[in-house]
Amino acid sequence: MTVAAYTLAVVLDLFVVFIGARFLLQPLPSAAGYGVPAKEDGDRAYLTVKGLRDLTFGLLGLALLAFVGARAEAWFMLLVALAPLGDTLIVLRNGGTKAVAYGIHFATAVAVLISAGLLFAV
Repeated sequence: MTVAAYTLAVVLDLFVVFIGARFLLQPLPSAAGYGVPAKEDGDRAYLTVKGLRDLTFGLLGLALLAFVGARAEAWFMLLVALAPLGDTLIVLRNGGTKAVAYGIHFATAVAVLISAGLLFAV
């Protein structure tokens, strides 16, 4: 179980780093993939904030796992699950599809909570 717990945590953290970097480098396509397309002539500051948030979350998760341990990462994952849960609501309230809201964001929150549970069990 230890290998599974660490592997899932690292994969999720790296995935969030990727998402953050993509929002910083390709904001408009990233917003479309998020589920709420951005306006061509605006929203760039908010997209940068999202990219920076995700990049920071991913790097922080990796640092906690590497330097503090599984228990700290578990608490981090438990709390950071609020972000994809909030993203689910944002997509639903702003004209995004239920498929994206639940299939991407809510599913991510579930995966993060599973990761937290596995890490607490280590």
